[in-house]
Amino acid sequence: MECAAKGSPRRCSGPANRRCGGCGAVFYCSVSHQTSHWRVHKEECGRLKQQMYCVVLLNDFPFTFSREATYQVSGKVETRCSFLDKQGIHCVGFWICECSCGASVTSLDHLRYDKGWNLSSKLCPCKGPLSMLTKKLSSWNEYYEWRGIPLDSPVALLLHWPLTIYKAIQLASVKQLIPETTDELCIHYLGPEREVYQLAVFGELHALLPGVRVHIDFVGPAIPHDRDGETITLCSYAHCIEANCTCKSGKGLYHNRYSDLTKEFIPDLIIAPNAGIAAYKSWLPTIELIREIEIPTIFSDYCEEACHLAANCISSVTGSPPTIPVQLNPFRQPLAVEDTALILPCYSNCFLFGI
Repeated sequence: MECAAKGSPRRCSGPANRRCGGCGAVFYCSVSHQTSHWRVHKEECGRLKQQMYCVVLLNDFPFTFSREATYQVSGKVETRCSFLDKQGIHCVGFWICECSCGASVTSLDHLRYDKGWNLSSKLCPCKGPLSMLTKKLSSWNEYYEWRGIPLDSPVALLLHWPLTIYKAIQLASVKQLIPETTDELCIHYLGPEREVYQLAVFGELHALLPGVRVHIDFVGPAIPHDRDGETITLCSYAHCIEANCTCKSGKGLYHNRYSDLTKEFIPDLIIAPNAGIAAYKSWLPTIELIREIEIPTIFSDYCEEACHLAANCISSVTGSPPTIPVQLNPFRQPLAVEDTALILPCYSNCFLFGI
């Protein structure tokens, strides 16, 4: 853990092992740092304490590996890499993007959308569903049951990307921000990173949104220059590892790119996963643009506190709070983020909110 007062005029005196007795979410290296930081921390201490009450809920997943992936990774009993190794998917295919020891995302230009699950067909959704959806999915349990995947399969670690899109569409349609039924949907997807190297998993949208032609524009500084403007058509699901399986038979800051992107497609929805709005000043002109164009936008972030701070930023720009309040994403990634600034449980796409 980092000292919550790191960066103050007085240098840290050692490891941050002194925990705040109020919220239990932040640590300090010394009494002096804790005392001097109180004028800042007192405004958030009570709020963080309330968020800490949600630890059990945030770590609640139906998978056989849930405790290892949540409590044990958060408590450093396991690492993300050791967990992936036990699943037999460490540093293979697009799973390498989930490692903390593997190559960085920026060095993965050799990975393309045709990478597969590196799992048997029994453990992954490499083929179409056996039945059409008769109701809206609301949990990982329902999704796994519908797709016939056992709860010891780790595919949720990647499927949280398309399932979060699916949930975002649900939220926007309930608020009547987009039509409930349509045969075509255009989405602007802001700030992708690992997703660029895990594109095959977005093929699951074929199953989740049958009969809907989904066009997704990925926009962000993490897009490699040589892939700027690249068009990819995902006509099938990500492949399993079995050679004879039938499964073998989609630059820059958004506000700078918006006018070019909309020459061909006007978005119906904007999605910004793990946005970190409060952490980057570059979000301010984008929020102003979204307010101006009045396109419904769904954001996600790693923890509730990040969403709270983001909502304050949005309110300061737009003059009103988010239209869709902060809420837990049932399809958050079931693998804890390591080395976070707070004790609060953090998961990719953990909470959702929107404007």
